[in-house]
Amino acid sequence: MVFLLIFITVLHLVTLAMLLVATLEKSWWIWDDLEITDLWYNCFHDNATKTWMCAATNESDWLQSVQALMVLSVVFSSISFLVFLGQLFTISKGGLFYFTGLCQAFAGFTTFAACLIFTFHRKEILSDSRDLSKGRFGYCFILAWLCVPLLLVSGVLYVHLRKKQ
Repeated sequence: MVFLLIFITVLHLVTLAMLLVATLEKSWWIWDDLEITDLWYNCFHDNATKTWMCAATNESDWLQSVQALMVLSVVFSSISFLVFLGQLFTISKGGLFYFTGLCQAFAGFTTFAACLIFTFHRKEILSDSRDLSKGRFGYCFILAWLCVPLLLVSGVLYVHLRKKQ
């Protein structure tokens, strides 16, 4: 039981860190090695100064929905972890961590929805006249997709986890 408790805690912290990186880092779409786009900024690499020049992205309804869903998933995963720590000390013996599991599963579903929206509406989100075949998904987008099954699995584990002592 202690091993399962440690495993689920580490899994939760790892997925929370991955969610934060996926939401805040600058690599959801890569046009080439000198230009990247994320949920918040379009960035260009200036070879003369060797720095990244970033400007706010063009707002679209689809982009705002992806932003909101990713922020919501971080919030729900954080709440889930804090509630888990609280329940660890207050829940009675034999109690289940239903609320923690539901919050974590909801974080997984919101991340899933955000990734699906970005996948199918990237033309509207990126709102660029360039050919999308010249770009590719960045590592933050892939991290967000990796978070989906991890969040859902940890949500199911929380629901089945019982407090022994």
